[in-house]
Amino acid sequence: MAQWLRLQQLDPKYLEQVDQLYDDTFPMAVRQYLSTWIESHDWDYAANVDNASCAMLRFHDLLHQLDDQYDRFTLEKDFLSQHNIRKIKRNLQARFEDDPVNMAVIISRSLKEERHIIINAEQTEKTQPSSQTDMVLEKHKELDNKVKDIKNRVQETETNIKNLEDLQDDYDFKKKDLSCREEGNTAPQKEALKRLNLHIHGLFMNLNNKRKEVLSQMAGVLNLAEQIEHELISMELPDWRRRQQTASIGGPPNVCLDQLQNWFTVVAECLLQVRQQLRKLLELEQKCTYDSDPITQSKTSLDERTMNLFKKLIVNSMVVERQPCMPTHPQKPMVLKTGVQFTVKLRLLAKLQELNHTVKVKVFFDKSVTEKRKGCRKFNILGTNMKVMNMEESNGMTAEFRHLQLKEQKVQGRTNDGPLIVTEELHIFNFEAELCHGGQVIKLEASSLPVVVISNVCQLPSGWASVMWYNMLTTEPQNMLFFMKPPQATWSQLSEVLSWQFSSVTKRGLNGEQLNMLGEKLLGPKAAQDSEATVSWNKFCRGGSERNFTFWLWIDAILDLIKRHLLSLWNDGCIMGFVSKDRGKVLLNNRAQGTFLLRFSESNRDGAITFSWVELGTNDEPQVRSVEPYTKKELQAVTLPDIIRNYRVMAAENIPENPLRYLYPDIPKDTAFKKYYTKPKDKPEPMDVKSPLEGYIRTELISVSEVHPSQLQESMMPLSPEVFGELERNMPPDLTPLIEEMQVWIRPPHMFPVLIT
Repeated sequence: MAQWLRLQQLDPKYLEQVDQLYDDTFPMAVRQYLSTWIESHDWDYAANVDNASCAMLRFHDLLHQLDDQYDRFTLEKDFLSQHNIRKIKRNLQARFEDDPVNMAVIISRSLKEERHIIINAEQTEKTQPSSQTDMVLEKHKELDNKVKDIKNRVQETETNIKNLEDLQDDYDFKKKDLSCREEGNTAPQKEALKRLNLHIHGLFMNLNNKRKEVLSQMAGVLNLAEQIEHELISMELPDWRRRQQTASIGGPPNVCLDQLQNWFTVVAECLLQVRQQLRKLLELEQKCTYDSDPITQSKTSLDERTMNLFKKLIVNSMVVERQPCMPTHPQKPMVLKTGVQFTVKLRLLAKLQELNHTVKVKVFFDKSVTEKRKGCRKFNILGTNMKVMNMEESNGMTAEFRHLQLKEQKVQGRTNDGPLIVTEELHIFNFEAELCHGGQVIKLEASSLPVVVISNVCQLPSGWASVMWYNMLTTEPQNMLFFMKPPQATWSQLSEVLSWQFSSVTKRGLNGEQLNMLGEKLLGPKAAQDSEATVSWNKFCRGGSERNFTFWLWIDAILDLIKRHLLSLWNDGCIMGFVSKDRGKVLLNNRAQGTFLLRFSESNRDGAITFSWVELGTNDEPQVRSVEPYTKKELQAVTLPDIIRNYRVMAAENIPENPLRYLYPDIPKDTAFKKYYTKPKDKPEPMDVKSPLEGYIRTELISVSEVHPSQLQESMMPLSPEVFGELERNMPPDLTPLIEEMQVWIRPPHMFPVLIT
């Protein structure tokens, strides 16, 4: 089933998360119109800066697709859709004509987030305890009911005020009528006046009681508003902020604000309506008042209480919807490089039409930091530092800063004598706004999660480690000295976050076996089995290992290797990856000859992958061999599937043999990797006489390992029938008699150009 169709079948709470993925930068309308076309292309490939030509091609293809969609709307005479798609096309051209890679990055990220939402929805249905799910749903259902109740109560009060106004008009009329008739002195006239006076007294009592009833209803509305505000500000908002922290480091993307916005907005609208009702009561009071008038007695306290509740709600309604992030590194928010533009987005949860275009937000850097941080760097913000909140670009009241930059202040004589290294310095963005309402100026404030500022891209992995560690272990919004004494993480906490690093950029997180290997690497065999065993910050990122690189830098390099060269293999489960050399031998020892597995090198700091396979020695004893790991440099030249397909082992004067037959546990090599092999190119047409390439024979790089002759005797073995057949089919006829004399041994691989005929 198409991904877009699967999304539309999810529960509404997940659809809200999908809505959060799209804005004017890349509208959801394009995703809807071109869903099939979008899902048919590899946007991860186009999002690589090295593939800018592919991104440009995809960009122009997308514009053509929009033209086709426009033609369809023309045939349907859908003028509004024609207008919208023209506008969308113009905006996309303006944004991405000079930077199509950025468009590919946005689409790639959105597709991944969609997949995560689908996976999260499916896993929640399967694995989350029903009691926990029911409890959350019941809690939200109760809050929904309270919000509906306050709306109904306000409307009921509105009706009662209209009835009160009618009753007061009737009372005023009868009272004036009584004044006109008081001049009569005859007995019948006096009797009529007495009856009228009694009737007016009854009307007065009804009027007084009705005023008390309305004021009591309004007090009840304010009581309910206070209860809802407490739940929103003390419970729901902190829960959302914690979910945002989790999502920012790769966790489930359940950070949609639409539900919170609906609750905040309804309560704010009800409080404004209560203020209007109070003004109506004051008008009635001016027309008719009396001793012990309940309106006179209650109006001040009700008005002050209403305004205080409204002010408290508004003050807490400004949040950072999207944390500061460089568009070039969407998976690593809150790590910012000096001189590189970043974006940050705010939202006012109380979505009130009267506030549209009236709230100006200004951004500051480290304004709220009061700790004395001797030696820490200071920065200036470059770019437009003030934005007006509006409802034109999204469903909420938002302000997005899209072109901010940080520049370090040059301090004369500054020395690097701070207590923290650069990637452990935490900084914060502060946002301030003002709005005038009811004659009062309400000041709004919000702050981002702590950010790390780097000056060189090589600091990005360490900066991201700091962001992960902070958001994994604390909910404090502004603990800028967190890394003066960073707390330890339990292995259960850290293992989950490590798995998120993979699932956030691929379709696969880490399974139990892979996490066990990582746990043993960090904590040792016994400690890794204890989920409450702790890992220090120094051991995770700061302290160097015996190989002079940290555990996290090793993991991050492997992640980069996967993203650049191994994404499809990793997504499809072909790579075991995190398995130690010893564990690999145990797994392969009882497998058929030629069985191999793919694992990451433990000794290469820049990320590398190797394959280990089993072969039978002279005594039919299994021996496990491993090839020298392949780095990004080798994989840039030849893909890993092609290396596996063409890999050969040889000794001097011997014919090479491919020892790789079955992907662990027993999948035939071609079955596992055939779809990844580079397709043979069409036979070239005869070249033009003037072509400088005429007369050359095409070559192709393959990996060949050879064994030192001293190892020959211990590893010699006859060729298997399968290998013999393969060689016999592929070798020239004049060399066939030599095949039976061939023996094989192993040495680190070399890339050789091979003639392609």
